Amino acid sequence: MPPGLPASMQWPYPIEFLFTPGRVTILIESDHLVRRIYTDGRPMPKDPDATYQGTSTGHWEGDTLVVETEAILSSTSPLEGIAGHSAKLRITERIRLVQPDLLAITTTRVDPEVFVEPYTTTFYYQRHRDWQIMEYVCEQNNHDALNAQGKPAFSLSHAPEK
Repeated sequence: MPPGLPASMQWPYPIEFLFTPGRVTILIESDHLVRRIYTDGRPMPKDPDATYQGTSTGHWEGDTLVVETEAILSSTSPLEGIAGHSAKLRITERIRLVQPDLLAITTTRVDPEVFVEPYTTTFYYQRHRDWQIMEYVCEQNNHDALNAQGKPAFSLSHAPEK
């Protein structure tokens, strides 16, 4: 299952931003995830269906894309180590280049049923102009293995059974 927002933006896989009129689309290599951030001025829809990536609207404040997201499936984790959240979860991301090839995404989570105050983290992403989003199929490239005690391990030679 996909991790949901905000975890999908913090995985160690490439992400790509596509800027088109009225929308920013983010392609995430892991699980072929796609996010659509509507920047055409539309308001957040009333009672949107909950999804893994939620519903996102955004606007520009100078060189910073400010993204508001809600309607994220409550079974997802708002923060590593926390299982689930309420329907009141709201995510605000501030996305901007802090250096020519360094992107910062500052993410604030607000959920009065989970957090006593807003919780904010910042992740940095190095731009690699020669990278491409690749096809990601977990089972096809499964390097998971078990050690002698039956606990998860990692092996470059392990291949899934056909």
